[in-house]
Amino acid sequence: MSDVRHVLVLPDRDAAEEVVEALSERFGVDEEPRVVRDALAGEDDAEDAQWLVVLRDAGGRLDPGELEEFVGEWDGWREEP
Repeated sequence: MSDVRHVLVLPDRDAAEEVVEALSERFGVDEEPRVVRDALAGEDDAEDAQWLVVLRDAGGRLDPGELEEFVGEWDGWREEP
């Protein structure tokens, strides 16, 4: 069993929070994903930030391609951690 983490990048906090709610509905995730603010380098303005949803995937059962498509619904993308 492996411990895989997926990092989903979203444009704003509202989108990140919606993704967290939808993850359990669509993928049946057991563990609550973490939402993290990621300020862009050199930017102090809160508007210039991305929001990350960090999702632990024990056993690697989630398909990265499906997550990429899923997060695209909120203008986001999946990054390799």
